[in-house]
Amino acid sequence: MSKSILITIKGRVQGVGFRPFVFQLAQTYEIKGTVQNNMDGVRIIAEGLEDRLNQFVQKLKSSPPRLSRIDNVLIEDHQWGGFKHFSIIPSNRAGTSSLVIPVDSAVCDDCLAEMNDPSNFRYHYPFINCTQCGPRYTIIEALPYDRPYTVMNDFHMCKTCAEEYENPANRRHHAQPIACDDCGPEIILINMKGKEIAKKETAISLTKRLLKLGKIIAIKGLGGYHLACDAHNDQSISKLRSRKNRPYRPLAVMAKSLDVVGKICYVSINEKKILKSPEAPIVVLEQREATQFSRLLAPGLNTLGVMLPYTPLHHLLFDDQYLDLLVMTSANPSGMPIVYQDDGAINYLDGIADYILTSNRDILHPLDDSVVQIENNKMTFFRRSRGFVPDPMVTQQDVHGIVALGSQQKNVFAIGRYQQIFLGPHIGDMDNVEVMDFFKREFNHLMKWMGVKPKLIAVDKHPLYSTASLAKEMDGEILEVQHHHAHMVACMEENGISEPAIGIILDGTGYGDDNNIWGFEILYGNARSYKRLAHLKYTPLPSGDKAVKEPWRNAVGMLIGYLGDEGKRLSKKLFSERTEEIEIINKMIENKINTPLAGTCGRLFDAVSAILGICSLSTYDGEAAIRLSEMMSTDVIERKEYPFQIMKKDALIEISFAQMIEGIAKDVLANKPLHMIVQAFHLTIVIAIVETLSYITQHYPVSTRKVVFSGGSFHNVFLTKELRNRLVESGFDVYTHQRVPCNDGGLAYGQLIIAAHQSDKKEEES
Repeated sequence: MSKSILITIKGRVQGVGFRPFVFQLAQTYEIKGTVQNNMDGVRIIAEGLEDRLNQFVQKLKSSPPRLSRIDNVLIEDHQWGGFKHFSIIPSNRAGTSSLVIPVDSAVCDDCLAEMNDPSNFRYHYPFINCTQCGPRYTIIEALPYDRPYTVMNDFHMCKTCAEEYENPANRRHHAQPIACDDCGPEIILINMKGKEIAKKETAISLTKRLLKLGKIIAIKGLGGYHLACDAHNDQSISKLRSRKNRPYRPLAVMAKSLDVVGKICYVSINEKKILKSPEAPIVVLEQREATQFSRLLAPGLNTLGVMLPYTPLHHLLFDDQYLDLLVMTSANPSGMPIVYQDDGAINYLDGIADYILTSNRDILHPLDDSVVQIENNKMTFFRRSRGFVPDPMVTQQDVHGIVALGSQQKNVFAIGRYQQIFLGPHIGDMDNVEVMDFFKREFNHLMKWMGVKPKLIAVDKHPLYSTASLAKEMDGEILEVQHHHAHMVACMEENGISEPAIGIILDGTGYGDDNNIWGFEILYGNARSYKRLAHLKYTPLPSGDKAVKEPWRNAVGMLIGYLGDEGKRLSKKLFSERTEEIEIINKMIENKINTPLAGTCGRLFDAVSAILGICSLSTYDGEAAIRLSEMMSTDVIERKEYPFQIMKKDALIEISFAQMIEGIAKDVLANKPLHMIVQAFHLTIVIAIVETLSYITQHYPVSTRKVVFSGGSFHNVFLTKELRNRLVESGFDVYTHQRVPCNDGGLAYGQLIIAAHQSDKKEEES
């Protein structure tokens, strides 16, 4: 019996070869009808024998294209149309969008094989792509995702490309960025005055020669410009660091192949899989002890951020026996947005790069590289961006019209549409006008695509965050959300936890309900409400933000705050060259002048790092804590901790590390082995948290054994692993982040969920 059905498919189904896939399935199962992109996803009218239709639908669900993701399939009876064949019809742009925007993808193996085939007409073409790879989000101007609404509208397809584009049986059928050397974008090498030096293959060949000569080249990628140089050339790396004023911050590298990666770092099966994935992120790997790569790449660290070539151009640059490892670091000046426009590249990079390898294919939406790490055999994010943005998270909550503006550092915004949460690109630190303009441009563009108007705007509670002023420029009710509550709820939402849970939140800075600086918190609650149960005892932070950049100040503040005159005496011994400054700091603390109170894990790590002589002055965000963390082996040699105190103060528990800080200072002055001090410090934090949690469950009305970890300090692999293991042994169920970063890059996710629940709560009470 024949019948007609209407199939509506929602999810990531545009820009991934879904219509050609449907067309070919229709041929296989003798289905007649149409397939069409619209603002809701993909719409299929299918007519045929009922058993064939059932097989057709089953195959649609079970074997979609590799870059697609099906969120929902709706099947309805449809009036018989009497179609004579199956066809792909033009897109319908009417209505409100509920599309999932396609993400950018690394070049696929099929395209690489063609690019390296001398008999193929796209041989060595640096913009080769198909429906399974290439640019997507970064080149889209409007929806639905069709060529006229991308930057590729500027390039008229030649006859050969047009035939492939129109052929439903071809891998490039409706591949919107389709092009070749005759009709598509081209590579151009220019000097820092904007003068053209070479084009096409000649430009690539000359760039390889310049890299081998030690030059620094700005290279245009999928989402913006990188600065590249030979990663084996110490002189080039030193020159790059000097020009960028980045003396110690680790530099990411791009390796020619997995074999090259294996020579410099340990690589697990999971790490290889992620490196080779369509998302192709930077993966943080453990360095091998004896390798030939430059130690200037990641000074003071045992890890290295590594990625594989993910554009055709990258692969062509490595088509050289003398180039196998390149520094490939973001080209933006410190504190500025990613460089992605050609004019901006010349202006920003004058004095930094020697040449610019660019192209005439524009980037509309810049994206930094995503950065991930394998922890407990699972991928965790440092930065969620290229390859993942703007893929939505599905939630059980109605979040339509709710937006969240994120944090001041590592900013990412979030937009709610129906039961989807769209996280925006990595924006960065909101400390200057350029970054705020970047935020507004990307936020407004994504809001327009979503077809959403904000009715509720969630912001961090800190009154001086830039997001507070941005919220006031928007139409909608503003809801302030406490920083660590948002961290906790972000992890709960990821793991599908709605009932109250315990949150262990360890991070650098968050504005507390008592106007002090929080960041070492044990909370209890859910998205509707929370209660603070325990925290690190406050100590003064001399000069506020200056102490963050100069951890020795933080250390002095902690020593004096915890130990008084004895702390001052120890400070003068540890930092003997700063005796006069220590006296001034002591007076500041006594008179409570510019010494806010802080109790944060990040500042604790900073202070100990300075006391140990690892890092007294931070040259990049989190340097002191990161370098201390990197000294901690995952294998503990001696399980010995420092003493600490758990004290009840009013309804709260305070954890005091006064004895630990004193013990560390005295061990340093006694020249005890550094690695033993570092181990004891880490173990003390873990044991203190476990004992505090044990006390809480015995003395507080907490009816749960579920514990979530959040906050940037949980990037510390040992801390996460050891704390998880000990809590599991004590009978707790432990949940961690996997889909959003544990740092402030995941904050907007939690803010939005809290706002949604608060909105529901108000409706129930009204």
